[in-house]
Amino acid sequence: MTAVQAPYARIAAELRGRIERGELLPGDRVPSTRAITQRWGVAMATASKVLALLGQEGLVRAVPGVGTVVAARPAAGGPGRRPAAEDDTAQRTRIIRAAVALADAEGLAALTMRRLGAELGVSAMSLYRHVSNKEQLVVLMADAAFGEEALPERPPAGWRERLELSAALQWRLYRTHPWLAGAMNLSRPLLIPNGIRHIDWALAALDGLGLDADTRMHAAVTLFGYVRGHAVDLEPETDATRTSGVTGQEWMHAQETRLAALVDSGAFPAFAAARTGSALSPESLLHHGLTTLLDGLATRITTPPH
Repeated sequence: MTAVQAPYARIAAELRGRIERGELLPGDRVPSTRAITQRWGVAMATASKVLALLGQEGLVRAVPGVGTVVAARPAAGGPGRRPAAEDDTAQRTRIIRAAVALADAEGLAALTMRRLGAELGVSAMSLYRHVSNKEQLVVLMADAAFGEEALPERPPAGWRERLELSAALQWRLYRTHPWLAGAMNLSRPLLIPNGIRHIDWALAALDGLGLDADTRMHAAVTLFGYVRGHAVDLEPETDATRTSGVTGQEWMHAQETRLAALVDSGAFPAFAAARTGSALSPESLLHHGLTTLLDGLATRITTPPH
């Protein structure tokens, strides 16, 4: 015969589950005794026992002038509790994923701590227990994004193929996350581990080719910056398409009459001659420049690869 759980224990278990799943983050208010009586239809004494039990487990704490909130460091060892460090990691991961999804959908400008809190159903202040500010959040988002495209453990044999693969993976990331290129800055680099991994990959690819360390470093960072530079236009283009409903290709098509008039004016003969048969796209420009960059680097290699 199954034992009937006391009302206060049942309600506490429901709130405990919400805390463990990260639906209520540290600093978030939990239902007050009055709210518990109204929602679950129990007496005030029962509602008090709910909060008292959660407090004994170290899950909540009373804050004068605020109410009862989720504890910043839930005590380990309570019924069904995970270690606090594991909880904190899971909650931060949840915050980062939600921030990336928001930036992907609406751009980095739309990402604010208040908006993110609303998306997660928590207060903005509770987010600061896991990230110091928006700047730190963006760093964590960028690192998480670069971590989505893992470089293979077994790289291609040739140095050029390795650099081409790294560039392709970076471009794909920027396409997936249009805000990412704008968040990067070579003058004040974010120093994210998953981004540095691409630099390290390029340096390893260029090792043993007769290039000095300074040349290898410049080549690796130049490659990274080259791809990022082409990707910087992706977020403005995504924003323009979203707000206007007109794609870049449609916009260019609408400019054909004006462009034809400029060409036919005779003021730009070289442009008119080269335009015939030329089809430009973000990808064609990326690949043309990458080929030229790697061709130039090849001329500086003095030791043939084995």
